[in-house]
Amino acid sequence: MEAARAAASTLLNTTSLLPGPLAGKVAFTLFHLPVARSRLRSSQRALLDQAQVGRIAASGGRHAVTYRWGDGSRPVLLVHGWQSRASRLADFVPGLLDRGYSVIAFDAPGHGDAGGRSASILDYRDVVTGLHAQYGTFECVVAHSLGALGAFFGLRSGATTRKVVTISGVCDFDYLVEEFCAELRVRSRLKGRLLEEIRTNLFPDLPPEQVPFSLTDMPPVVASPLLVIHDESDTRIDVSQGRRLAAAFGDRARLVVTSGLGHRRIINDAGVIGCVLDFVDQAPDALDASRLSARSR
Repeated sequence: MEAARAAASTLLNTTSLLPGPLAGKVAFTLFHLPVARSRLRSSQRALLDQAQVGRIAASGGRHAVTYRWGDGSRPVLLVHGWQSRASRLADFVPGLLDRGYSVIAFDAPGHGDAGGRSASILDYRDVVTGLHAQYGTFECVVAHSLGALGAFFGLRSGATTRKVVTISGVCDFDYLVEEFCAELRVRSRLKGRLLEEIRTNLFPDLPPEQVPFSLTDMPPVVASPLLVIHDESDTRIDVSQGRRLAAAFGDRARLVVTSGLGHRRIINDAGVIGCVLDFVDQAPDALDASRLSARSR
């Protein structure tokens, strides 16, 4: 992993010396390449085998792999994060089925069992809107990490949901760019070129003041109540991202800050799962956070 990052850093900063747009295009390509593909865990195989498996179109002629538990009525959509897969959210499925919901999930291109080597927020948008076209309004969208940006971009593009849950969610697309550039030690000149490629290729239809995309611009578009769960020790996506998102939605948002769960274990924590199930199944103001070893804000 470290060797791959070092090689990518060298490539990027070498191309940054070239004239014209080539360096920005190379950076844009690498920005959308998962370093690793998450594998299916043996403990999750049995549940995945019970799902109805399909395919749905993503951007650029690519496809995502879809999973459905239940008959499709009262759909709850699960959206995985970067270098992850649908099965990582499998612990939410039994409880949702017990409460009478159907569960829909997918492996984005370049992830899980889907083909391809890359993925972008456009893929998430197209898959979310495509699944909405199939199943109608979601009872809830539950999104982890980068999946939060992708899910909201789908909601901005016409998908609808009665409730939204983000777990360790990214609030600002700029945050991803900063992390990418810091990790690969990208020079400022090349960072500027990358941002131009992002504006041109990902967000050409957004108002200039909303580029790059941020969930802080979404309250006028998404009227659903929102549950934001984030761990204070998350070293991948800082808890400040969860706080920004909750603050933007004001009284419509409930922020739950956990401790000691980090970025990945949080989606398998029994207390977090129970808190999400309560939110999905009850009125937002009836949410019981006492089951969590957490601090609510």
